[in-house]
Amino acid sequence: MTVAVFLFSLLGAMALGMPIAYALLVCGLALMSYMAVTGVIPAFDSQILAQRFVDGADNFPLLAVPFFLLAGEFMNAGGLSRRIVNMAMAWLGHFRGGLGYVAVMAAIIMASLSGSAVADTAALAALLIPMMRNAGYDVGRSAGLIAAGGIIAPVIPPSIGFIIFGVAANVSITKLFLAGIVPGIMMGIAIGIAWWWVARRDQVKPAPRMGLAERLQATSDGLLALALPVIIIGGMKFGVFTPTEAAVVAAVYSFVVGAFVYRELKFSALYRLILTAGKTTAVVMFLVAAAMVSAWLITVANIPAEVAKIMEPFMGNKMLLMVMLMLLVVVVGTALDFTPTVLILTPVLMPLVKQAGIDPVYFGVLFIMNNAIGLITPPVGTVLNVVSGVAKISMDQAFRGVLPFLLAHLVVLFLLIAFPSLVLVPLKWMLS
Repeated sequence: MTVAVFLFSLLGAMALGMPIAYALLVCGLALMSYMAVTGVIPAFDSQILAQRFVDGADNFPLLAVPFFLLAGEFMNAGGLSRRIVNMAMAWLGHFRGGLGYVAVMAAIIMASLSGSAVADTAALAALLIPMMRNAGYDVGRSAGLIAAGGIIAPVIPPSIGFIIFGVAANVSITKLFLAGIVPGIMMGIAIGIAWWWVARRDQVKPAPRMGLAERLQATSDGLLALALPVIIIGGMKFGVFTPTEAAVVAAVYSFVVGAFVYRELKFSALYRLILTAGKTTAVVMFLVAAAMVSAWLITVANIPAEVAKIMEPFMGNKMLLMVMLMLLVVVVGTALDFTPTVLILTPVLMPLVKQAGIDPVYFGVLFIMNNAIGLITPPVGTVLNVVSGVAKISMDQAFRGVLPFLLAHLVVLFLLIAFPSLVLVPLKWMLS
């Protein structure tokens, strides 16, 4: 009955058009009221709800979120993103379907800079879709590729998704960051192979091959942008700074490079950039705070134990259990956005994961990857909406374009379920 109250109150509030954060608070109120009536808790206490709401946002690792978002704004305004695309264009643009490979390479590099799928997709789409349209590529397919590349950002560090999951699940964010590197690169390779397959018969004329001097110049121009992920990952690996401190380093570094080296980041734009990052941070933090209210009540109501009973037939087989959990996340991800899905499902699934003996870091990587895939699945598909808006095409056209690359990401997800060592072995090597 508790699970029914949880689902009915949450889905009912969402069906009425209530924002997710408020729906989570309504869900918390409904759960506490039900538990007070049934005697699970002594009485309804609004002060506890308020305290849990405040405690949800009062978390040091969450300070990384605004700084990584601000770093992303500085990178796009300061010319770092454009130089990454130019560098990829210099080395890959002359191949058949070259602009597609440029999009994949740029997506992987930019994912290691900002950690935001929406920001990366918007920047790449604005830079590359006009070029791909003018070159004669199918616009829907091009938009689909860029959307599929954009969702690598929550998997490759620094990832805002890993920060939120790590806080909600009490899992090491540094380990999550390091464990996401290989799966993120695999996602990029997979969509690169899918692009080769779908574009192999295109008659689009490739860009002229650049000379070695031009390539080296483009690479030299982008070296400062490429140095940032090395600084962040290296600093965390060797214990120089925490993920939260790494976010501050990323913001300061991208500001200094954009404003004083490339001189494209104007001081007059600072207010707008900080305001944009602040608005996005406010949305994320309000969601986290509201979700922590529900998460506490989910624990008190013992909902994970009820879910464990449902999943009991699969508890003896870790791989089969992971398949079932990933299928659940896929279904939920089509209806909810990335952050709400992470915040709602984490407190429900983590006790089950620990009970089954599944490594929490391994589960976290697959869980975040699966939620990222939800960003390109309709009807919500935030990244798909962004890329269709920038490309000025319909949502249907964008989904048809993204379908081959969506399947490629699902193949990678299945491989990681079948072979956990693809995540855990590189993690152990990087931690040693």
